[in-house]
Amino acid sequence: MKVQFAPPNIPLSRRLQTAAVLQWVFSFLALAQCCYVIFVGLMFTRFWLVSVLYSTWWFLDRDTPSRGGRRCQIFQRLAIWRHLRDYFPVTLVKTADLDPRQNHVFGFHPHGILVAGAFVNFCTEATGFQLLFPGLTPYLLMLPLWFRVPFFRDYIMTGGLIPSDKDSAAYLLRREGGGNAVVIAVGGAPEALDARPGAFTVLIKNRKGFVKLAMEHGAALVPVFSFGENEVFDQVANPKGTWLRWIQERMQKVMGISLPLFHARGVFQYSFGLIPYRKPIFTVVGKPLRVERNEKPSAEEVVAMHEKYMEELCKLFEEHKAKYGVPEDKHLNFV
Repeated sequence: MKVQFAPPNIPLSRRLQTAAVLQWVFSFLALAQCCYVIFVGLMFTRFWLVSVLYSTWWFLDRDTPSRGGRRCQIFQRLAIWRHLRDYFPVTLVKTADLDPRQNHVFGFHPHGILVAGAFVNFCTEATGFQLLFPGLTPYLLMLPLWFRVPFFRDYIMTGGLIPSDKDSAAYLLRREGGGNAVVIAVGGAPEALDARPGAFTVLIKNRKGFVKLAMEHGAALVPVFSFGENEVFDQVANPKGTWLRWIQERMQKVMGISLPLFHARGVFQYSFGLIPYRKPIFTVVGKPLRVERNEKPSAEEVVAMHEKYMEELCKLFEEHKAKYGVPEDKHLNFV
C-alpha cells in the first residue's frame, strides 16, 4: 500500500513552503514548551548530565542575550527561510539609504499575530536585508521571558533576537562606529489583540520609550510599516468590554504575552487551521529621522519627537497604501 503525505498534484516548491511555515509556527507556539519538557525530562533519565552541563553553560552565558546575542550567518541563510519567504511571499522594500556609520532604531508596525514580516526580514537573509542596507546589522527585540527557556534561548539568538529591555537595546546603540539597527515592534503583545484582516490599528500614542531611547543615544529613528501583516491570520472577535478581551488583557499583564485566539487555514484544506493564509507581506522601511543626541531629554522634547515620528509613519503609510492594495478611504488609527 502506497502512502503519500501530500496530494500528488501539489508542486514540490509548495510542499517545501508549507513545511517551512509549519516549522515557523511551531517554533513560536510550542518549541519553547518542548524545550522545557526536554530539559526537565532529561534530569530523570540516564542523560541527566546533559541538563546539568547545560545549566552550567546557561549560568556562564547568562549575559549574552543582553550583549548583542549570538547571531549565526549560516542559520540566517538556511534554505528553509527562503521557502518561508516564498510562502506568503514576503518582500522588503527600501525607500531611502541608511548610513552604516550610524546606529538606528526601527519602529516596526503593526505587530500582527506572529510578527511574520519582522522575523523574515530582520532575522534571516531571505529578503536580502544586508544587500539593501550594506553595513547594517538588524537586531529584533523579543520578550525577555523567552530568553529564560533552556535550549530555545540559543535557537532564537542565532537569528539575532535580543531581549526587549532598555539595557539590551542600549548596549547596541552605545557601540562606536554605528552599523546596528535595533528593531522594535512598538505595539508589542497588546497590539496583537487587534490584529485581524483589514485592521490598521497602531498602538503608539502612549509608547514613547523607543523615541527616548533613540534620543539618549543619537540613533536615527526609522519608521517601518509592514503591509499585509494583519492579513495572514483571522482572530476570534474580542472587542473591548467583552469578557474575552478582559481575560486576554489580564493574562497579558500577568504573563507578559498576549494570547490572541487566531486561526487561518489547514495544511490540505482552507477552512480552518493554524497555518497562515498565503497573503503577500510588503515591509516598507521609511526614511530616517535625524535625532540629536540628548542624554537627558525633557518630557516635552520626547513628546515633540514622538509626534514627528507619528507624522512620518502616517506619511509612509499614505504614500504606499495604494500600491499594496489598501483602499483609499483606509487610514492608520493611532491608539
